[in-house]
Amino acid sequence: MIAGLEIHQQIDTKEKLFCNCPTNLSDKYDHRIERKLRATLSEIGKKDIAAEYETLKDKKYIYEYSKDYSCLVELDEEPPHLINIEALKFGILISTFFNMYIPKVLQVMRKIVVDGSNTSGFQRTLLLSLNGELKYRDKKISIQTICIEEDAARKIEEGEDYIIYRLDRLGIPLIEISTGPDLRDPKEVKEVAEYIGLILRLTGKVKRGLGTIRQDVNISIEGGEKVEIKGVQNLKIMDKVCELEVKRQERMLEWKKIMNERGIDGYELVE
Repeated sequence: MIAGLEIHQQIDTKEKLFCNCPTNLSDKYDHRIERKLRATLSEIGKKDIAAEYETLKDKKYIYEYSKDYSCLVELDEEPPHLINIEALKFGILISTFFNMYIPKVLQVMRKIVVDGSNTSGFQRTLLLSLNGELKYRDKKISIQTICIEEDAARKIEEGEDYIIYRLDRLGIPLIEISTGPDLRDPKEVKEVAEYIGLILRLTGKVKRGLGTIRQDVNISIEGGEKVEIKGVQNLKIMDKVCELEVKRQERMLEWKKIMNERGIDGYELVE
């Protein structure tokens, strides 16, 4: 097994990443807007395939919000403000701990989001540092990148042709820590995730509670494809999740071998 981690942790700042709104979650809302996704041309004149596919679904995205925790930035009606310096300093602190390279010029980028969880249709992400390492037992785990990015809106309800989001979580600063593919068994994955989480908590600068930290695990086995398991929140079951994914991939390879031996094409089997 070869695995790597992507850890997303909310930073405990008073204000959101690109505006002055507070970072507290709330069940209160007094306004609603409805929108639909429309794929547009990128800077190089092409449309994102995933965005075009989602456009065809004609889903309605309903956003609940209150002026107590959101402004025109969250509604994508105003350009983002300057980046939150408190969140940026925290990212530099963690980057220094992992002995990472921080470029002299930092540029906020856009990641396309097609599920409606960002009103703008993309997530703002700052690539902060690269090429660090974490000492774990008798080996070194590479820390490939650290990013500072905005959290997505909180999903409240989903139907066949609509999704309801609340904008209280949208824009809360996140730190994303990505390891290299250096983990070799489920136990290592769980322990390294726990260790990085402990480092973040010891700073006293991260939020606590369900949903404030989310782990994505990238797993592959020899002969298989890399699979990303997103949003693992419970560390207690992380090793089990990895074990089950390895077994699933092993069975897929067994079926592939049997079909090759019998001269059966995968498409023929589906038919």
